[in-house]
Amino acid sequence: MMDQRNLLLAIVVSVSILLGYQFLVEQPRLERERAAQQAAEAERKAAGETVGTAEPATPLPDAGGGVPAPPAVPDGTAGVPGAPVPAPSAAASEPRVQIVSSRVKGSLSLKGARIDDLLLTDYRETLDEDSPQITLFTPPGAGSPYFAQFGWLPTDPNVATPTPQTVWETTKTTLGPDSPVVLTWNNGAGLVFTQEIALDSNYMFKVTQRVTNRGQRAVALRPYGLISRTDTPDVFGFWILHEGLLGVFGETLKEVDYDDVSDADDGRIAQTSVGGWIGITDKYWLAALIPDQKASIASRFVYTLQDRRDKYQVDTLGEQRTVQPGATIEVSERLFAGAKEVRLLDAYEENLGIVNFDLAVDFGWFYFLTKPIFYVLEYFNRMIGNFGLAILLLTVLIKIAFFPLANKSYRAMSRLKKLQPEMMKIRDRFKEDRQRQNQEMMALYKKENANPVSGCFPILIQIPVFFALYKVLFVSIEMRHAPFFGWIQDLSAPDPLGILTAFGLIDWSVPELLQIANIGIWPLIMGGTMYLQQKLNPQPADPTQAKIFLMLPIVFTFMLGQFPAGLVIYWAWNNLLSIAQQWIIMRQMGVTMSGQTVALPGGKTKPGSGAPSGGSQSAGPAKAKAKRRKEGSAQDTPPPRPKRRSGNNKRKRPRRSAS
Repeated sequence: MMDQRNLLLAIVVSVSILLGYQFLVEQPRLERERAAQQAAEAERKAAGETVGTAEPATPLPDAGGGVPAPPAVPDGTAGVPGAPVPAPSAAASEPRVQIVSSRVKGSLSLKGARIDDLLLTDYRETLDEDSPQITLFTPPGAGSPYFAQFGWLPTDPNVATPTPQTVWETTKTTLGPDSPVVLTWNNGAGLVFTQEIALDSNYMFKVTQRVTNRGQRAVALRPYGLISRTDTPDVFGFWILHEGLLGVFGETLKEVDYDDVSDADDGRIAQTSVGGWIGITDKYWLAALIPDQKASIASRFVYTLQDRRDKYQVDTLGEQRTVQPGATIEVSERLFAGAKEVRLLDAYEENLGIVNFDLAVDFGWFYFLTKPIFYVLEYFNRMIGNFGLAILLLTVLIKIAFFPLANKSYRAMSRLKKLQPEMMKIRDRFKEDRQRQNQEMMALYKKENANPVSGCFPILIQIPVFFALYKVLFVSIEMRHAPFFGWIQDLSAPDPLGILTAFGLIDWSVPELLQIANIGIWPLIMGGTMYLQQKLNPQPADPTQAKIFLMLPIVFTFMLGQFPAGLVIYWAWNNLLSIAQQWIIMRQMGVTMSGQTVALPGGKTKPGSGAPSGGSQSAGPAKAKAKRRKEGSAQDTPPPRPKRRSGNNKRKRPRRSAS
């Protein structure tokens, strides 16, 4: 019993420390480091130093073997004014083509052929229907520029190619599904560049670049694509979620944090691969370059510091192509810019052959478990139209899957519950001799066929399920702003009705330091169910352990108070199902919540429920208990002395005659 309690206590304490460390230590540390880094960079900039900067035309390092390195992809923000202006003003200052679709709207700039103005019309910043739509891309010159751009790099630096300042021409004013736009630019020396930009009904752009040679000599070019982002965005800083730069190279996912690339040599991390993809991800949104999946690609993660502002860039550089006089070359590349919807990413992966594109959603180490759980929830949601009810149904499925093991475990715990009085006697009898106490406990377990660690297995198995469900609720956009019932309008956010606001009756913005005490209704329900379930379990014989376990429901109530409401609802519902299952088994085995043994129908104890070996199974619980007490005490007390016969039972001596 003590081994079981120690194991459970170790698991609970480990999880508590892990989560508490993230919330109370790691996240504040990340914020302090970010502030210190920004201050240090500002000081170095003021002192005239440059951090991770390079001229756009500087070549990449030598590829090795004496082969000259290709020209570097240009800096997407080169020549862009540093003074920020509102995004609409920045967009209006340049000639543009409007982007109109059912899921996105915005514009692309003819200056530089940049896709730099994009709103996601299906998503808003808050639950308020009047809140702004999600802004993904913003043009250079705006607050925090974020955009994509495509072009060509010449092998001969004397060949003129489009730059970020080039103004392209077009005959169309609108880009939308089934309505691509063609941009054209003539370098005046025999080369005509065109870009055909198409958009599907979701978030995928296709950019087809062509070069026609009307000159007299062959020209060698290499196609490139880039995504540029200015300023480090606010990130959650959670160890279970990656936000930053990422890509798939050689079918392997590579995740690079913002501070990782800024700390890299020269602010660059380069790699080569066949196909794959590279991009920048937020929690729910993704911008990714997707080259030809059969072409050899050189790609980079790049960091620079310009005008005291962080700038991040991911780019791809394709193989060299030679365009002969009178000929045309063509290359296509795709740009994904939108929400990380799981089924949509899966469809792109399957239909377009994009390797491991679904890994853009950070399903984590338990990917093999997390993604199936998502699919089950998503299927139930399509059936009943509520992700909260889908979570309840998923919990029932999990309970059914673990039913045989849980059933066995609860029966074992019921046996231990029934042995509680005997265990307390052993503890009191040998309180000064721990070794003898443990020996007697083990003898009691063996005699009653009770396993003190059997109750741990269901808990250990469900820990991966718990974390997998947490990941699904935390990272999948499908859970974002998904309502349940009543006051729960976002399953991915904490319960909004807290104690410190009198459960919504007081209109008060609770300070950040007091948020941990602002416990909502569902966390309180979860804590109550956890307490009831704990009362059904065998109580530790050690008083100190008993007090610690009594505090656990309170600790978990406060700890989970800031977790997504969907996860708390799952835990509370799982506790209720476990309580019902355990209570039924205890009734079947004739055990009450306090550990007392009650008579089963017919006055019999259930076979295997703890009746002493050799005893009659039809004997009543009281008789069996008395027999166990007698057998248990016989080991520690000397055999009783023979009783003296009473006077009435003395043998009478025969009388002798007087003679």
